[in-house]
Amino acid sequence: MPPIVRRHPPAPVLVAIDGPAGAGKSTVAARLAARLGVPHIDTGAMYRAVALLALRDGLTPPLEGGAEARIGELMAAHSLDVEVGPEGTRVLIDGEEVSRELRSADCSLMASAVSALPAVRCALVPMQRRLGELHGGVMEGRDIGTVVLPDATLKVFLTASPEERARRRHRDLGGCGADTSLDAVREQQRQRDLQDTMRAESPLQVATGSVVVDTTGLELEEVVERLLGEVARVLDGGA
Repeated sequence: MPPIVRRHPPAPVLVAIDGPAGAGKSTVAARLAARLGVPHIDTGAMYRAVALLALRDGLTPPLEGGAEARIGELMAAHSLDVEVGPEGTRVLIDGEEVSRELRSADCSLMASAVSALPAVRCALVPMQRRLGELHGGVMEGRDIGTVVLPDATLKVFLTASPEERARRRHRDLGGCGADTSLDAVREQQRQRDLQDTMRAESPLQVATGSVVVDTTGLELEEVVERLLGEVARVLDGGA
């Protein structure tokens, strides 16, 4: 009688996308996930949800004094639920969907501040890792390839010129109804870049083994096709 061969299911495809604000991570990740047939997991939305809690409580960046302890209390007092699926990442605070509120400029700047707090990262990183390991998917953020999913199928670092990133952010905010000047967006982006790269806890950097893609001047489909090719290359053994 031939031996019984137990075949284990293949590990889920995990793509880690890091990069600065305005590089196109969310849009690219959503489209890439759809093309691959896997969930799109927006970790930035999780930090923005914590930022929203802090803003609603009256906190403003830069965070000082007992801000970390207060944010820890807010996280303990409210339920934060994350749902991932074909439509992307939905974030709910105490059952209220807050996805639209998370896109404001103030929330973006506060998200950079709260994401530097060890207590916040200690709470959210394990949640992010479990989502990726359970479902597979395309996960985006600032430290996905370096901290959250260092063994991802493919690690990508998306970037673009500062002016291009500011224009994209300004356009996105306009689409959400925000009345913000390009100069203001450019300054907020400069502050966020500084916070993200200089913070002591998981600063923004290119993970070892990442494919670096400069999206300046590229159409969305050009970037997605490039990444689909990279995923295929890795799955074929890196040839």
